[in-house]
Amino acid sequence: MPPPGPRSTRLLLVEDDDAIRELLASAMRFAHYEVLAVSTGADALQAAGRGTYDLVVLDVGLPDIDGFEVCRLLRARSNPVPVIFLTARREIDDLRTGFDGGGDDYLTKPFSLEELRFRVEAVLRRTRADSGTAPALLRCADLALDEDARRVWRNGDEIALTPTEFRLLTYLLTNVSTVVSKDQILERVWGYHSEADGRIVETYISSLRQKIDTTEPKLLHTSRGFGYCIRPPDLL
Repeated sequence: MPPPGPRSTRLLLVEDDDAIRELLASAMRFAHYEVLAVSTGADALQAAGRGTYDLVVLDVGLPDIDGFEVCRLLRARSNPVPVIFLTARREIDDLRTGFDGGGDDYLTKPFSLEELRFRVEAVLRRTRADSGTAPALLRCADLALDEDARRVWRNGDEIALTPTEFRLLTYLLTNVSTVVSKDQILERVWGYHSEADGRIVETYISSLRQKIDTTEPKLLHTSRGFGYCIRPPDLL
């Protein structure tokens, strides 16, 4: 069933293959989403500039503009719309490129229509689930995160994070000094659990580490065989 809401949930579908685009659009409309389907990156940027969408399903291999670049341009325009990549690429470096540009999730081709609906619902749930139940300011040593302003600093210097990186860091800082597993991270940050998606956690942890741990002491740590945690230097 589609996520509940006061209005139709609007999806922007970007896929250059005519048959695949029509199949995906029909499946999403059958699930009661309002769908605009386009075939190029330029059309996607135009559509995103003209209207408001709840989520973008974005093929990476577009004929005019790489899907990763489309997402980067959306973020450069301060458009926070969640993005799910559709990609045949499986290399971690390729995926990191997309996530560094502001992507929220990805599906590797081939995939089932049911899996696509599952991912769409999961991303929509977590992006709509922001609430004021946790403290607005989270800290560990000289690392600070303001949940209300959605800003992060290390030693007074502001750090730019993608929406998913921000959610991941929020979860880790909410559990300072506690090791959390990949399964727990997938459930709390991505909204679903699948053993096959463990590498998406590894990719985001690596990206986050490159942004928040550029200076000493290092705060983000891997516990081999268990998971990840952020802990202050006095507990090392």
